[in-house]
Parts: sequence; C-alpha cells; structure tokens
Amino acid sequence: MKRIRASWQPLSALVLALVVFQGCNAINPLCGSARPAPILTSLSPSSVTFAQIQQGQVLTLTGSRFVVSSVVVINGTTLSTTITSAQQLQVTIPTTLITGPGTASVLVNTPSGNSGNLGCTSGGTSHALVFTIT
Repeated sequence: MKRIRASWQPLSALVLALVVFQGCNAINPLCGSARPAPILTSLSPSSVTFAQIQQGQVLTLTGSRFVVSSVVVINGTTLSTTITSAQQLQVTIPTTLITGPGTASVLVNTPSGNSGNLGCTSGGTSHALVFTIT
C-alpha cells in the first residue's frame, strides 16, 4: 500500500499571513479594497486674516494616504475638496464658514470602503490641525 503524504505548507503560510498581517492594509493582500486612514501633517497657510477668508482663501493640506474619496472637514463642515495627489488636498474656504477671527479645526476624513470582514481597517479621520484667523 502506497502512503500519500499531504503537504500543508501553503495553507499554513496563508493562515500565518492572515494572523500576522491582520488589519495591515499595506501588507495584507486581502485588504486591497480597503481605504487607508489619512494622515494630516500641515496646512498652508496656517494663519490668515479674516479679510483673506472673505476673499475666498484657498487652503492646501499636506500629509499622506489621501485618496479620491478623502474630504476636508473644517469645524465639522465637509467641504468640496480637490485632490491634487496622495499627499496634498486643496479647498476654498467658503466665506460663510468662518464668521470672524479665531481658530478653526481642520481635518481630513476618508469614508470607509468595501473591505468585507477580513480584519482590514478602512477609512478614518486624521488628527485635527488648528487654522488661525486674525
């Protein structure tokens, strides 16, 4: 009688990869459709006058992991956003959004994508930066 030896190496490797890389979108091949959480590092300009806001100031946000669905949120209001690259977004601040001198909270939000239940994170919100209006 001939003995058949089954090899479980490929299956073991797949199970190991799923356990080790669970939730790691950059490495987990099953997370291909997941959207990464954005990272916001700077605003340009970081400070403007109220008069500049009233003229329709353009704000450039720099960071990483920006995707087509990423949007800029200022003081809780989602704005129409132009994605110039995976590292840069631009918005024109509506004159009705800022009513006077002070500060505004600026962040980037990426809605979750369709990643299924694979242990993949999808979408998220960056930390907020402060935008100053004098």
